[in-house]
Amino acid sequence: MTLKERITEDMKGAMRAGEKERLGTIRMALAAIKQREVDERITLDDTQVLAVLEKMIKQRKEAISQFESGGRADLVAKEQSELTVLQAYLPAQLSDAELDTLIAEAVAATGAASIKDMGKVMGVVKAKAQGKADMGVVSARIKQKLS
Repeated sequence: MTLKERITEDMKGAMRAGEKERLGTIRMALAAIKQREVDERITLDDTQVLAVLEKMIKQRKEAISQFESGGRADLVAKEQSELTVLQAYLPAQLSDAELDTLIAEAVAATGAASIKDMGKVMGVVKAKAQGKADMGVVSARIKQKLS
């Protein structure tokens, strides 16, 4: 079962169970996936669906920080519940040790010696860690390792 099919099945389950908030979030995710498919005239595979979901998760995290600074606890709670539903579709996250190992392997493979080589290392790590790690954290770790 593809990720998109799983999301569709979860939508049906949420409809049957009467879970309105969860249903709304799942429909929003499916709409974003469908929009990308229409825009690019392709059918998305699991990797591309994950990219759409990661973008939505990043938007939710940014909105949460904005609403917290604005003192809007009601909107923070709404975004937090959407974030929880979306994160359920991501694969298991890499541990710190696994991430460090992945970065060390990428540095060795690319022969990176300075911060100028960060793009090469990031490209290798991103291919392996897509959906399994926050790329902002990955970037900070690579920068720390190379400096």
